[in-house]
Amino acid sequence: MSGLTLYDKLWRNHLVEQRDDGSALIYIDRHLIHEVTSPQAFEGLRLAGRKPWRLDANLAVPDHNVPTSAEERAGGVAGILDAVSRLQVQTLDDNCLAFDITEIPINDRRQGIVHVVGPEQGATLPGMTVVCGDSHTSTHGAFGALAHGIGTSEVEHVLATQCLIQKKMKNMLVRIDGQLQPGVTAKDAALAVIGEIGTAGGTGYAIEFGGEVVRAMTMEGRMTMCNMSIEAGARMGMIAVDQTTLDYVRGRTYAPTGELWDAAVAAWRDLHSDADAVFDRVLELRGEDIKPQVTWGTSPEMVLPVDGVLPDPAAIDNPSRREATSRALEYMGLRPGMAITDIRPDRVFIGSCTNSRIEDLRAAAGVVRGRHIAASIKQALVVPGSGEVKAQAEAEGLDQVFLAAGMEWREPGCSMCLAMNADKLGPGEHCASTSNRNFEGRQGFGGRTHLVSPTMAAAAAIAGHFVDIRTVQEL
Repeated sequence: MSGLTLYDKLWRNHLVEQRDDGSALIYIDRHLIHEVTSPQAFEGLRLAGRKPWRLDANLAVPDHNVPTSAEERAGGVAGILDAVSRLQVQTLDDNCLAFDITEIPINDRRQGIVHVVGPEQGATLPGMTVVCGDSHTSTHGAFGALAHGIGTSEVEHVLATQCLIQKKMKNMLVRIDGQLQPGVTAKDAALAVIGEIGTAGGTGYAIEFGGEVVRAMTMEGRMTMCNMSIEAGARMGMIAVDQTTLDYVRGRTYAPTGELWDAAVAAWRDLHSDADAVFDRVLELRGEDIKPQVTWGTSPEMVLPVDGVLPDPAAIDNPSRREATSRALEYMGLRPGMAITDIRPDRVFIGSCTNSRIEDLRAAAGVVRGRHIAASIKQALVVPGSGEVKAQAEAEGLDQVFLAAGMEWREPGCSMCLAMNADKLGPGEHCASTSNRNFEGRQGFGGRTHLVSPTMAAAAAIAGHFVDIRTVQEL
C-alpha cells in the first residue's frame, strides 16, 4: 500500500463518518467569520433556536465593507458613509455580541483582512481544518492545513454543529524545482501555474505545492500560492509543514505554549506527504523558466509573461477559445498583437488577501523609494492587510516611502480587490492590481483589472505602463 499525501492525512485526522455514497462528515477546527456571508447564518440559528456548538472555534473580523480612508474610519461603524456597508458591519458586531463570539472590531489594531488576520494571530495552525464564508480561505493551507471556503448555509451548519458534509477530492501535486529569477515572486509562480493548467485545471483536486522553489518561500509567499489555488479551479491548496512554518507560528496569540507547543510540534512534523505517496496528477515547473506575469483578459488564465504580446483571435482554431479571447480583448480595450509593456494602467492597487503582508509592502517600497508615480496614474493605493501590518510598515518608514512617491497610504481592509466598498475603478479604467481576480466588473463596473505582483504593480506606477521588474533599474 502506498503512503499518504498531506491531504489524505488531514482528511483522515478529521473524518467523523464516511458513507457508502462517497459523502463524509468532517470536523472543523477553526471557523473564521466576516460581515458578508454571516448575517443569514446567524439568522438561521435564531429561527431554529440554536446556539453555536463551540464558541472558541470561531473568530470574526469585518473586512470586505470597511472603508480604508482614515477620515471615514475615524468614526467607527457609525462613520461608514455607505448605508449598506454600515449595516453589514454593524450586523456582524450585533451578532457576535448576541452569540458571544470573539470579534476583532473595525478600529481594533488587529483588524484587517480575515485571511491576513487569521495566520497573523495564530488562529490558523498546522493540521487544522479551517473554513470561512470566502473562497480565498485556501490561503490558510500554507500552514499544512485543510482550508477552504464555504457558502452561507454551510456557515450556519458549522456554527451549529462544528462539522461539514464533504466529498473527498483527488490529489494534485504542483512541484516547482530550481530557483526563481531575481524579481520573480510567489505571485508570478501562482499565475504561471494557472496559465499552464487553466482556471478549471484544478477542479476536483486538492493541490499540494512542493519542490525547491516552494520550500524556499517565506510563509507570506506560501500564503500567496495557496490563496491563488482557488483561481486554478481547486477548492484548496496546501504546503507541507517545515521549520519555516514552525518559526512563523511560534509565539503568536492563539498558538500553544510550553508543553502543549512541544506536543503540537511533534505532531505537526508529520504533516507532509509520504515519500511513496501517489498523486492523481502531477504538474512540474522549473523556477528559472517563470517570468514576471501580467494578466491581460477577464480570467486569471488569460495571463502572459511581461515580455509577451496579446493573442490574435484569428489565429486560434478552437471556436470557444477564439470567441472568449475576442470578447476579453474587447472588454479590456486591447488589440491583438499588442505588447504587454504597452498597456498603461490608470490606477494601481497594492493590497488584498493575496499580497498585503509586510513582505509585499517592503518589496513594493523597494521599487518606488526615491521615485515618483507617473503623471498618467490617477491613483495608487497601498492598503495593508491588517493593523499589525500597518504598524510594522510605519515602524519601518514604508508609509513615508509610499507617500513621498505620490501614493496613498490607507487603513486595512479588502479595499479595491472587489467593488464592495468605497475603493472602486471607473468604467474603462485599467488597474495594475495585486489582488486575485480580474473578472468583468470585479473592481468596479466596467473596470479592467491586470493581476501582477507587488513589485510589478509598483514598477507600473512609476513608469506609467507595465515594465519587466527584472530591468527596473532602467526606469
